[in-house]
Amino acid sequence: MKFKFEIEGGNFSKAGTASSEVKKILKQLNVNPKIIKRTVVSLYEAEVNVVAHAFEGVMKVEVEPDRIIVIIEDKGPGIPDINQAMQEGYSTATPKVREMGFGAGMGLPNIKRNSDQMNISSTVNVGTKLELINYFK
Repeated sequence: MKFKFEIEGGNFSKAGTASSEVKKILKQLNVNPKIIKRTVVSLYEAEVNVVAHAFEGVMKVEVEPDRIIVIIEDKGPGIPDINQAMQEGYSTATPKVREMGFGAGMGLPNIKRNSDQMNISSTVNVGTKLELINYFK
């Protein structure tokens, strides 16, 4: 099964919509609740990153019998130093984003912690691509 969700940059009122939909789908498929939770935490963090930092993005979800594969691609400023961005507490969020309670610098570390596999690539002034895999067993 394949699903695709558009993510609108800057629209915090819709942040979490795609991850909520994926949660419903995984529950309907009777996926282990612990795996659902880990997956949804990763997807929510990724979705908020797109909303906070990019102009727009897309989340592509593929549910296979043994795993879920998610690719989130955005058009935005990109990440100049991925290793630095992976450090807990490092953030490039604007003061406005921080005032809303986001931008604590835990997004990418939380995604990595809650994913069985995570790959990230980014080009400055183009965008970022994040690939996540969680296995059902």
